[in-house]
Amino acid sequence: MIARLKGLLDEIGTDWVVIDVSGVGYLVYCPGRVIGNLPGVGQPVSMHIETHVREDHIHLYGFSTALERECFRMLTTVQGVGAKVGLAILGTLTVDELTTAIVAQDKAMLSRPDGVGPRLAARLMTELKDKILSLGGSFAPKPVTASAGEAGATGAVSAETGAAADAISALVNLGYGRAEAFGAVGRVIQEKGDNIGLNALIPAALKELGQ
Repeated sequence: MIARLKGLLDEIGTDWVVIDVSGVGYLVYCPGRVIGNLPGVGQPVSMHIETHVREDHIHLYGFSTALERECFRMLTTVQGVGAKVGLAILGTLTVDELTTAIVAQDKAMLSRPDGVGPRLAARLMTELKDKILSLGGSFAPKPVTASAGEAGATGAVSAETGAAADAISALVNLGYGRAEAFGAVGRVIQEKGDNIGLNALIPAALKELGQ
């Protein structure tokens, strides 16, 4: 199996590139976001590769990072997400944005990529909710420790409880997307602590969103 390619960028298409490795051209399908960040033709490139072997073809899928490749693998375990849809998702959303949308249960954000309708978005939220954090990306709104009165001395709660839930609701009512509101509130709680009150949390989250 091919796991990595290093060579010269020979051609660029709408959803594919050709990488010249010692005179051999490899056709690699990529998310639009990856293609948009590539250097010009003739420049050196390096890609993490996922190889799919079928009876009638061998396809290579290229990603900028190993994290993107792992996310692609995870996405394609979901019924209804083939390679094409997986590439579309990662071409529209970064790994962190995808993680935020799934954890925040933001169906609208998950429906943005081509090929993802409401039903598939719901399936992504259901099937990947407990798996997506295992990727270990730089996803900001990680769980925060709760006080003993909220979840027990050793318990933990997500950013979306108590004042945080009210803050997220308020931000959504102001027109922000659920996922971006969730992320902003989570980052504030990470920085300020989970005892921050609602009156301080909302302005801090708005400041975070304005950056």
